[in-house]
Amino acid sequence: MLKLTELAPLETATDDVVTLPYESRQKSRLLLKTDGGTKIGLFLPRGQVLRKGSVLTGPDHYRVLVDAAPESLSVVRTDDALHFAKACYHLGNRHVALQILPGELRFLTDHVLDHMLEGLGLTVTHEVLPFEPEQGAYRGHGH
Repeated sequence: MLKLTELAPLETATDDVVTLPYESRQKSRLLLKTDGGTKIGLFLPRGQVLRKGSVLTGPDHYRVLVDAAPESLSVVRTDDALHFAKACYHLGNRHVALQILPGELRFLTDHVLDHMLEGLGLTVTHEVLPFEPEQGAYRGHGH
């Protein structure tokens, strides 16, 4: 098993890819296999969330590119700035991991949250997409 203990510069050439859902990309200790079948162990500093495009490496200098796995997401699209702001407020108030794109919100599917947003007059669809939520304004500083 190869040990991956740190992040390499983003432009580093890679030897393999590991595709992970958001939940796994939040873990600092994890045993898994790359997409190519190589057994790896993550031993990273705590509190770090891996993003799509991150490159992991370790003492063996084997480099693994992180990819975000497609996941079941609730998706809200609107051009109405007030509806968009209200949706962000209510989801943020519940500490929901949220991906914010122009006119679009994505979060891990939750029928209770879907119903809340529909009650605000928004339409919720369900799609299977990679999930890259906001990192947050306090990352690295505690809160």
